Amino acid sequence: MGTVYPALDGRLREFVEAQPMFFVATAPSGAEGHVNVSPKGMRGTFVVLGPHRVAWLDYHGSGAETIAHLRDNGRITLMFCAFDGPPKILRLHGRGVATPVTDPGFAALLAAFPDPPDLHAVRAVIDVAVERVSDSCGFAVPLMDYRGDRDLLLTSHSRRTADDLVTYRATKNAASIDGLPVF
Repeated sequence: MGTVYPALDGRLREFVEAQPMFFVATAPSGAEGHVNVSPKGMRGTFVVLGPHRVAWLDYHGSGAETIAHLRDNGRITLMFCAFDGPPKILRLHGRGVATPVTDPGFAALLAAFPDPPDLHAVRAVIDVAVERVSDSCGFAVPLMDYRGDRDLLLTSHSRRTADDLVTYRATKNAASIDGLPVF
């Protein structure tokens, strides 16, 4: 049985900030539609903004399910796993908002990231109001070695101009797999 914590602070904050990877889960409203789970990573793209608030830089990718689901209902869960050291799984349940690069509030949110990687292909900041912090044992999570971040996401978009990225969002990220609007 896991523990529910009043906030993300102290050793829980340290644990989250030390993880090179986390998972994001969202789903559309109602009984229909697909549940989405996405792995996230890259050093400098995740920040803890307070005991009940986290954010990450969302880059252009193959889909935009998270943003579409957040527009639909705001529900989100983040999961962090210890792949080295003592076993632990930490989940952050909450409500998220996507602030796209075109939003006037984007620059203020971006300022919260002290050491982000190349920002050229960022399409939004995902800002999560954390409502529940809980852990579980993680006894079955394998031990793995972190060798470093991949640079493929950044290099693949480096060839695109700012106008190309606008077109990318309008064509490849216009709707979720269930037809929900993204931007």
